[in-house]
Amino acid sequence: MTALQFSPSVPTVRPRARALRHFTPNWFATTMGTGILAVCLGQFPAWPALHAAGEALWLANIGLFAVLTCLYAAKWVLHPGVALRAFDHPVVSMFFGCIPMGLATIVNGLLIFGPDLFGSAAVPAAAQLWWLDSALAVVAGLAVPLVMFTRQQHAIEHMSAVWLLPVVASEVAAASGALLLPHLAGGAQLPVLFASFVLWSCSVPLALGILVILFLRMALHKLPPASMAATSFLALGPIGTGALGLVLFSVNGRQALAAGGLDALAPAISGAALLGAVLLWGYGLWWLGLAVAITVNQLRQGLPFNLGWWGYTFPIGVYAVVTLRLAGIFPLPALTLFGEALVAVLAAIWIVVAIRTSCGAYNGSLFVDPSLEN
Repeated sequence: MTALQFSPSVPTVRPRARALRHFTPNWFATTMGTGILAVCLGQFPAWPALHAAGEALWLANIGLFAVLTCLYAAKWVLHPGVALRAFDHPVVSMFFGCIPMGLATIVNGLLIFGPDLFGSAAVPAAAQLWWLDSALAVVAGLAVPLVMFTRQQHAIEHMSAVWLLPVVASEVAAASGALLLPHLAGGAQLPVLFASFVLWSCSVPLALGILVILFLRMALHKLPPASMAATSFLALGPIGTGALGLVLFSVNGRQALAAGGLDALAPAISGAALLGAVLLWGYGLWWLGLAVAITVNQLRQGLPFNLGWWGYTFPIGVYAVVTLRLAGIFPLPALTLFGEALVAVLAAIWIVVAIRTSCGAYNGSLFVDPSLEN
């Protein structure tokens, strides 16, 4: 049983009455993909149409996140025993990390679009949501590995990049914290910067270690089945987000350090962060190329649609954002063109995946909780 092709015995269309019982955290990947596209479009303030599209998409994503949260809360209230079984499943449990990552895109949108829409109330709301998001990310990054070690059964031949999801949530929160810095008053900046440093370090080194295991798993046991082809792009997520966090530390951290009386350290920290960002971005190019090659290889077997297709969106999105951010620092036209091309690819993928997800949600075929099939 895999992350994305749960069981051949599951009927194609499920009665809608069973949708709540079979609702899983996987659905929050839709908010990650939708939110990151909105953030990407928000990187083009000089293009009013794109910026407006990003704003509309971000508002829609708030509604989507709210609906999914209500559905999942209802499952815990009405079917608590069923909901608890997710922690025993070696795949479903990984997707708890999608909840704080989806929320992080809403926080980022508050900083990009919120001031124009809500005025001065946007920043305090973003700050409060960021602390909540950080707490959820830390809980996911600790609780899920703990149940992996104590309650679940794993084997390296069944390992996939979904292992990254619970631990990557902390570095996503770290990047959001760095984005928040210039919007805060001087005294509030240093605590957020320090917390973001800690969140980054709780995530990126661990994620890079998991990538080593993933490389070994593919060398020993070859590629995962075609139904899990999208997971090959998940490796790009922690690399892109880690690099984005470092870029934002470099650009926005100086003011926070100066406000805390540490301005003498600012040049060294800023320079080191920027160098690390470039190195991680380059590492990401390798994983991007590998992911594309794996996907092309799997196309020959056919790629059945499932919620796992959202795995194409967020990694490409964060890598596009960090590419555009680096293009704003390094005057390299090719870097800008590459970032814009990634956003265009992301938009095309999002349209396809969103339409097919909507159809699957309507007929109920995507509401499958594999922990109930054991």
